[in-house]
Amino acid sequence: MSQHPGFHSLHDETTRICPVEGDLPGWLTGSLVRNGPGAFSFPGGSAVDHWFDGLAMVHRFTFDPAGGGGSSNCDSVHYRNRFLDTDAYEAAREGTFDGGFATGETTLRSRLAGFFRDPYDNTNIVVERVGDAYLALTEAPRRVAVDPATLSTLGPVEYEGDCPTGHLSCAHLRRDPATGTLVNVDTAFGRTSRYHVYATTGIGERRHVGTVPTEKPAYMHSFALTPRYVVLTEFPLRVNPLRFFRPGRQAPFIEQFEWEPDRGTRFIVVERSSGEVVADPVTDPVFGFHHVNAFEQAGGTELVVDLETVPDATAVDSLYLEGLRAGEFDAIAGRLERFTVDLGDVTGRGRYGAGGATVSREALSADGIGLPTVSPARWCRRHRYVYAMQLDRPVTEWARGVTKLDLRTGDAATFDRGGDYFGEPVFVPAPEGAAEDDGVVLTVALDAAADVSRLLVLDGAAFEERARVTLPHAIPFDFHGRYFPEVRARRDDE
Repeated sequence: MSQHPGFHSLHDETTRICPVEGDLPGWLTGSLVRNGPGAFSFPGGSAVDHWFDGLAMVHRFTFDPAGGGGSSNCDSVHYRNRFLDTDAYEAAREGTFDGGFATGETTLRSRLAGFFRDPYDNTNIVVERVGDAYLALTEAPRRVAVDPATLSTLGPVEYEGDCPTGHLSCAHLRRDPATGTLVNVDTAFGRTSRYHVYATTGIGERRHVGTVPTEKPAYMHSFALTPRYVVLTEFPLRVNPLRFFRPGRQAPFIEQFEWEPDRGTRFIVVERSSGEVVADPVTDPVFGFHHVNAFEQAGGTELVVDLETVPDATAVDSLYLEGLRAGEFDAIAGRLERFTVDLGDVTGRGRYGAGGATVSREALSADGIGLPTVSPARWCRRHRYVYAMQLDRPVTEWARGVTKLDLRTGDAATFDRGGDYFGEPVFVPAPEGAAEDDGVVLTVALDAAADVSRLLVLDGAAFEERARVTLPHAIPFDFHGRYFPEVRARRDDE
């Protein structure tokens, strides 16, 4: 069976001025920076087994190649891609790469030692701006600083201070748009494990928000944020840290976690001002990677959390490259669900399950979706539109298009031209836009026959193509992107 084109290894690093076909809005003068696996096998002989373990490659698409300040619509895009020059990358090139998320046997004894001495640095999930720095992130506590203009790797960034930290981090920080504060959650393993919630405005400082003890930590890729609360979704994919200390080599890291559906899914609500747990209701077992957005309603007594879900944790096992390259994609098709946490009597804050808190769930999409996003202008606020990769059920192919879901009317619009397979859609709001969907949607599509990828720019309201940019090569399926209006290309390093 032929290998799926989205899971090839790209070793070419290039800089190219790519012409624009179509029309771009004059205000679109920043950069889309995407992160994800660039290669799965390496000349030195190393190879990885799982999609999540591909070596990090960053791609930048800049809409003002002439550096003209956005006074007129640009007719070209400055594209650049580079591997992150990390310890993991050097080990892979030397043929000594020995493990990651789901590749390689290990023991937690050696894993924990690595967390403290030399944490795993294949930061291939997303690039986020923290203060004045741009950090490539994964689920390890080690961040890698990147020059967003040249994509040069500036080196590891680790926190030093009194705020408690952990051995794992959520890959996705949450930004409060009202204050610019970023919030994240670390998991610290121990006889009593803990989730540490913290806030930050720069790479050199952290403020401890609160700590939640847990008997067996859950796998937690992301979480939800509202103006007053942090919501940890504790899926029943759990691990007993003591098993990691058994002698001898063991299964890859993620395979140490066990699916325990009898526990259900717990929504832990932490008050941001006090750090106290004000509610922790439990619903049916479910699993998910990505929280889409969250907001408060009913005077702050209800929290609404939109989440991409799959029935169970087989999604993790189904993302090994052997199955994906054979075209087995059912596991990537989630559905959009809304969970509403009724806090009940919040006067009993600080006591688990206080005040009779409950959680209800509602399906928002019938078709399969992947990597859902909302406008950053709606973070922590009620949103109407969700953008996602569109996957038909049953899933026999990677996403053949992207979709715009209108949660008010229930309508869905789909775009499927310009390529065979589509990646995560990123909405960029127009600076003076009045409507929530006034802006553009950026997505990368792979044209298998032409062996190239294209950056597609869609009108946010009409959900039709405004422009396309053909890239010099085919990009392997990556993970997440961020649009940075302030990032420009720099040509002194080309």
